[in-house]
Amino acid sequence: MEKHLHIISFNVPYPANYGGVVDVFYKIIALSELGVKIHLHCFKYGREKQEELEKYCDSIHYYERENGHKAISRTLPYIVASRKNEELLQRLLTDDYPILMEGVHCSYLIFDKRFEHRKCFVRHHNVEYLYYKDLYKISRSPIRKLYYWNESRLLHKYESELAKKAIFWGVTEKDNEVYRKEFGCQNIDLLPLYLPQWEMTTVEGMGSYCLYHGDLSVDANEKAAQWLLKEVFFKLKLPLVIAGKNPSETLVDLCHQQNFTCIVENPSDKEMQDMIAKAHINVLPSFTHTGIKVKLLNALTNGKHCVANNATIDGTGLAEVCHEANTAADFQQIVKDLYVKPFTPKEREKRESLLTNLFNNQLNAQKQIQWIWGE
Repeated sequence: MEKHLHIISFNVPYPANYGGVVDVFYKIIALSELGVKIHLHCFKYGREKQEELEKYCDSIHYYERENGHKAISRTLPYIVASRKNEELLQRLLTDDYPILMEGVHCSYLIFDKRFEHRKCFVRHHNVEYLYYKDLYKISRSPIRKLYYWNESRLLHKYESELAKKAIFWGVTEKDNEVYRKEFGCQNIDLLPLYLPQWEMTTVEGMGSYCLYHGDLSVDANEKAAQWLLKEVFFKLKLPLVIAGKNPSETLVDLCHQQNFTCIVENPSDKEMQDMIAKAHINVLPSFTHTGIKVKLLNALTNGKHCVANNATIDGTGLAEVCHEANTAADFQQIVKDLYVKPFTPKEREKRESLLTNLFNNQLNAQKQIQWIWGE
């Protein structure tokens, strides 16, 4: 019997060049390779139709995401209200295929009585109310702070209600425990991230500099980069490269203040991978405490030493292959120590064994098929 699956994606999942869409894109490929007929529904959010997705999907439908005042609700979080779409719901009602909703963002249909007896699953990428709470704390803009505070408040209420109705697959056990303990969710399992088929390319020995990389247009990543510069590397006076998409002028100017720090704006995927490979230490502090960072997995697969804080590694199962630092003094000392130490074959082997066992797209797709269809 053919297996058909609707997947509702919060954004167009190609190109797969940031965390959330990486998981969606490589999940689609893995399920498709095991014979699942994918019916993809995408909300356009700064992206357009992508022919690449047609290689893996039996059908693709695109929807405009509402924005501005049209998506403001007193009861629904903005990320949910802006993706509430009757055209999508009507299309889903034309058959009885299972539905996978990517992110809390796409989960509104769970509260629609027309879907009461449908097989529905939610892949959550973060505990969203905690993520927005962290953004509220990080942001310096009064307008953004107000938005993040209100969104976190609405998400807390929404997620607590959603937890009683849906079946969830979380990306870390830490996030799953929040849903179990705080929201009383009984239907939640761990499903590790789907990732590119990276082969362990890390080369033993010495690299040339330290590296922080990420989407620099995101408030949390901007803060992490500025913190590293001001609190760690301006005092260490060791070479640091900041690399990523759309940095602010403030961050660019800060990077140019010293001759041992620099910034690479909007590198290509190839350039980014090259920088990760040539770095001696990937430094990855985070100021958000939920989900799992794809950039951490990329650094562990393709880079040498990796220094990260508890917010980055807690609950990921990756602590044993990272060096943990939580204060500026910790980062300074650990970076200083590692900067003169080669990355060893033993470290590489330990890392490869752990990553291979945790992040296996084919095994995770087989597990997901069993959960959905009981086979």
